[in-house]
Amino acid sequence: MKRVLVATDFSTRSDRALRRATLIAKAATAELSLLHVLDEDLPERLIAAERPVAEDLLADLARTVRSVDGIACTATVRVGEPFEVIAGEAAARPADLVVIGPHRRKSLRDVFVGTTAERTISRTPAPVLMANGVPAKPYGRMAVATEFSAGSDAALAAAVRLGLVDPAATAVVHVLDAPAEGLVSLAGGGASRDEYVAEEEARAQADLAAFVGRHALAIDDRRVRVNRSSASAEILDVAKEAGADLLVLGREGRSALDRLVLGSVVGEVLRRAEMDVLVVPPR
Repeated sequence: MKRVLVATDFSTRSDRALRRATLIAKAATAELSLLHVLDEDLPERLIAAERPVAEDLLADLARTVRSVDGIACTATVRVGEPFEVIAGEAAARPADLVVIGPHRRKSLRDVFVGTTAERTISRTPAPVLMANGVPAKPYGRMAVATEFSAGSDAALAAAVRLGLVDPAATAVVHVLDAPAEGLVSLAGGGASRDEYVAEEEARAQADLAAFVGRHALAIDDRRVRVNRSSASAEILDVAKEAGADLLVLGREGRSALDRLVLGSVVGEVLRRAEMDVLVVPPR
């Protein structure tokens, strides 16, 4: 890892992102790039007044990081649509990782087009880490959710490449939809249903073993959960049971709709997660 980009609005929530990004950059001996975005919707006179203040604050933060943590650190202030600027900065000077603060929904508009965090994740070409927890130490354990897609492969590969957690301290998780469960139950009763679900679980376990094997990793913690509520809720429950403080998800698709609004499972996980969440774009 060579460069970590962290976006901050100088709030307490952003402090979590800054601290986590600093811990990661220091462990990887990577450059840390601080970014603050002034919303282009603000009146020009307000932007003109706030920009020098923001530049001074961000420069002070960068100096503190350099002196206290001993890592290279730069500071940049831009004007624009926050999620577009963050994605643009991550692409212009390629970032290996982008770190943002916790999810926050502020208006009815966010319900329809997504929050700044969701839109940042859907646009950014690099993996994006949402720092929900209060950072005190490096991650101890991660859970990687998979649906056995190319996106899931990209997510596991990126998580290993970034070196955020020892692969040995990893759980891989699959939420199983058993589409014929209801029909089997109606036709043959409880025993037939249980047999059907057991067969589907065994098939999913074999797929998990193959998924891990493709990456030549020794991950013995492989968990299958039958979806009894919603995929997002099941993923979060299994990750918590696994003792993970980092959850890794793959982001599917490159369509215009995908760039605007995240898929329902990823979006719901981001809204509900208390642990940190890493979302990896498709290759």
